[in-house]
Parts: sequence; structure tokens; C-alpha cells
Amino acid sequence: MTSNKKSFALPSGFTRRQFIYTAAAAGAAALTGCVTTGPRRIAANDKLNIGVVGASGKGSSDTDHCAGENIMALCDVDAKTLASRKEKYPKANTYSDWRVMLEKEKTLDAVIVATPDHMHAMVAAAAMRLGKHVYCQKPLVQTVYEARLLRKLAKDHGVATQMGNQGSAEDGLRRAVEVVRAGLIGQVNEVHVWSNRPIWPQGMDRPAGSDPVPETLDWDKWLGPAKFRPYKKDTYHNFKWRGWQDFGTGALGDMACHTANMPFRALKLGYPTEVEASSSGINHETYPLKSKIRFQFPAREGLAPVSFWWYDGGNPRPDNPLVHDGNNKPSKQVTAEIEAMTGSVPGSGCVLIGDKGKIFSPDDYGSRFYLQMKGEKELTEAKNHDAVKVIPQSIPRNAHQGGGDERHHLEWIAACKGGPAGYSDFSIAAYLTEIILLGCVALRTGKRLDWDGPNMRATNAPEAAQFVKRHNRDGWSI
Repeated sequence: MTSNKKSFALPSGFTRRQFIYTAAAAGAAALTGCVTTGPRRIAANDKLNIGVVGASGKGSSDTDHCAGENIMALCDVDAKTLASRKEKYPKANTYSDWRVMLEKEKTLDAVIVATPDHMHAMVAAAAMRLGKHVYCQKPLVQTVYEARLLRKLAKDHGVATQMGNQGSAEDGLRRAVEVVRAGLIGQVNEVHVWSNRPIWPQGMDRPAGSDPVPETLDWDKWLGPAKFRPYKKDTYHNFKWRGWQDFGTGALGDMACHTANMPFRALKLGYPTEVEASSSGINHETYPLKSKIRFQFPAREGLAPVSFWWYDGGNPRPDNPLVHDGNNKPSKQVTAEIEAMTGSVPGSGCVLIGDKGKIFSPDDYGSRFYLQMKGEKELTEAKNHDAVKVIPQSIPRNAHQGGGDERHHLEWIAACKGGPAGYSDFSIAAYLTEIILLGCVALRTGKRLDWDGPNMRATNAPEAAQFVKRHNRDGWSI
């Protein structure tokens, strides 16, 4: 038998034995398509053994929302962050390398992933291949290919999953989905979604030079599958990575998993046939300060074609050209009733326009919505509208106690213990993320994409392929 060996350097701090362990699990599943490891059966009264990858920011609140379970392991590439979280969870083992955590913590039932976007898919995929349930922050992944992969892995391995778009736990969002699907506002042919993001620096080029890497930070592991670049202070870490194309997904990836969640579900949008983007200008390093993106969805399941518009950013502020004024929103024709009701258009929101009426949600999460039927002069809060009251409930509600974010985690925990799947499990969350990330592909390609969804390709723009599936650094294959 001939051998096709490729030589490459292992990532720093990663032994050959650890690499072989992780690669074997990934390779077996990828080559055979079989379930190599399944989740442990856990009784409702038992506690999950949870490991956390990415311990600060949302990782911190994710961990705290699951504190009723056994927090067995904490992993972060920043030793300072890890030490701080260890103080709150003194029984947890700590790691700087998630691969080592997965190798050593044999009894883990579940993994929380709250790293920067570019690491989500790699950690989640490895965990699921080992039969671990996964809670992953939004956006679920960084590329279209990764979304498709995670959706398949979750199904193949029978694990409970949930993406961190916590608005999914809210009764209001689920009620809005019921109302739209019941046909109250008729055939919807326009959707407008806007965001006040970015609230981090973007629209700039890479800075020159390098700075000393802090002693507490493992820069190579922070970079992970991204191409190597020198460390620059206050540029990428901590929480300035979202606008960088190698690490984040810009305003669209950050917020559309929240704000587009309700219309995506309600309208069963599926794959678009066209995606077209315009912006304030994009380079090869960061996402633009301002963008407008059109997704064109065809007729499906008896539903009319839909033009879905996304708006983010605005104009650079005079005092800080790296921050926008948030003034990039739908036209007055779309927002007139909103301004009449509230006096202004909120920083983020969503409008669905049907041939019988319209629905407006004034926040990121779809937890509240307003209705205006044809012939009515103004928007009315949906819970007070007579036409809404008669529509029966068809979607189960989240019965857990606490705030929306906590209840979202508790729903996932219950699913890990044999309960119903979470409302944002990867079968829907990966689909939503995949569609959203097409906007990032259109921005980076710079042309209208004629999209072949099943085959993940732009039929008119072969150059888009480099943004659909990332070429990872050697030693970081997913």
C-alpha cells in the first residue's frame, strides 16, 4: 500500500499523541459517516459534567447559567481569565488547550463553546464526534461549510445542541412565528432587519508591526486555524476581533442570528437564490462600517417569494472614524408607522410586510411584536390585538424559570437529559447561520451571487468558494 503523507508542524503546546487522539476521532467520523461515540444516558435528576471552552465574556455567563450542573473543566488561552474563573469554580480543572481538555476529561457529558467565531466549529465538531452535547455561542460558525458540517455531526451523533441566540427562549418570538405561519398578515414578500452594530472597531486595515505577546496569553492557540499574524496590543484580543475577517463575522454574523431568527423561522426561508451586498467599502482585513444586503428567496411550500433586506452600521462619527452613528435603516416608507408610534426608529428591529398587514419587532430578540392590518391606522401591540388572540398556540413554550438567557440554557440541559430538543438546536441554528453568512460571502466577493444552496456554490462567481470554506492553518484541520 502506498502512503500519501504530508509533513506539517504541530501547533505549539500540542503533543503528537494528543494530535493523533483528536485526529483519529475526527477522521473516523469523516471517512465512514458512522457514529463513533454516543452521548451518555443521563437521568433528569442527575447532573451533567460540563467543560467550558472560552471562559470570559459570554463564556462566563454561559457557565453561570449552567452552575446547577457539574462544571468540571474550564479552558481559555488567557491564563489571567482562567485564574479569575477558577476562583468562582474551584473544583474545575483548568486548561489552556481545548484538545487536551477533551482528551483528559473522559467523563464530560457536554461542552460549552464561547470562543471567538473562528474557533466555534472546530471545538464543537471535536466535542460532538466524542459524543458530547454542545452549547455554542452565536454565530454558530464562521463559514457556510462549517455550518453544514455541524448540522450533520449533531444529527449523526445524536447529541443535544443549542446555539446561544437566547431570544429563541422567549414566548413573544414563538408567538410571532405562530402568527405569521397562521397567515394573519397574508403572503409576506418583504422583510427588513437592521442593527446598531458594529459597536467595535472595523473598516480599517491591519496595523503594521507587532507588540510583545502578554505572558498570560497563548497567541498561537488564540489564532487557531487562522493564518498566523503578529500580535498587536488592543487590536484583536480582548473583544476587538469581531470586525476582523479572519476571526469574526462582522455586524451581520454577530446580530442576525438574533434579529433574523423570527422571520427566518416564520417564513421557512430555506436557501436564497440571489445575495447582493453594498457597503461603505471593504478591504481584505475587516468588515465595513456600513452595509446593506439583499437576500432573494424563491417561492416555497406555498409561500410567496421574499426579498430580505439587512442593514447595519452607519456613517463614521466625527470624533472617532472607527465607530459609526448607527444611521443605516430601512426607508421612511417602511418605518413611517414605527416613527408615528415611538417618535423614532430604534437602533435595531425587524419588519415583515405582507399583503394583509405588517409585523414590527422593536428589539434584537423578537420578544415583543406589534401588528398593523390593512386598513388600520397604527401599530398595536400584538397581545392586545383581537386578530392575534384567536390564533391557537402551536409551538411548545419554554417552561423553565429565570431570564431568557438562563431559560435558553436550561432548555438545552433538559434536552441533554432526554427532554425535547432545544428550540435553537443545530438542525435549525446551523441552517439559520449558514444563510446569514452568505451575506459575508457577498460582501467579501464584491458581486451579486447566484446561489446554489444544496451545493454551497455561487454559480456565477467561483471566487466565492474561498469564503465558503476556509483554508485552515496546517495542524488545525476540522
